[in-house]
Amino acid sequence: MPVDALLLSIPPVLVYLLVGGVIGIESLGIPLPGEVMLVGAALLSSRHDLAVDPAGVAAAAIIGAVIGDSIGYSIGRRFGMPLFDRLGQRFPRHFGPGHIAYAEGLFARWGTSAVFFGRFIALLRILAGPLAGALKMHYPRFLVANVTGAICWAGGTTALVYYAGMAAEHWLSRFSWVALLIAVLGGVIGTIALRGRVGTRIAELEAQHRLEREPVSE
Repeated sequence: MPVDALLLSIPPVLVYLLVGGVIGIESLGIPLPGEVMLVGAALLSSRHDLAVDPAGVAAAAIIGAVIGDSIGYSIGRRFGMPLFDRLGQRFPRHFGPGHIAYAEGLFARWGTSAVFFGRFIALLRILAGPLAGALKMHYPRFLVANVTGAICWAGGTTALVYYAGMAAEHWLSRFSWVALLIAVLGGVIGTIALRGRVGTRIAELEAQHRLEREPVSE
């Protein structure tokens, strides 16, 4: 089946449910590609031959993010920090001591602002809800930061990708492939550099945690 025919056969409500579900589960604390799902759905909405509405995509993402974070908050508040010890043993690549220590440091420094800005950072997008609950953050304050962060992240990402998708043909007709390649590589390098800095800090915290747990020889 041609790709266009396949896309036309997808019901818009299924797209909205997938976006809300994946982002909700990710916000709950389970590593899933929520941002990839949001960007893909926003690109679909930029095609006028499809019935996917960008407002519907953004709304689904916001609802999923708010509900998922709230459930994650409840789980974190119920089980506390020992929950992350158990998760770290089973999923060290996502919930290792360095990851938790890094996220805790951001919460200690920024408070509820970490919940808001955490929506834009992959690590905090997964940890923000459960960690805020485990740290006993005041729920009304958490909810305000959660909702505003979800609106800015989901609405902003959807709008940016939607208008970029609509303008893609225009850009490609006016700029050379070399210029486009340079722009894409610049974005990729910037993302890798940011992740590298975060990864380095997490590795340092992991090493510090191991040293603290090693018995002191007499």
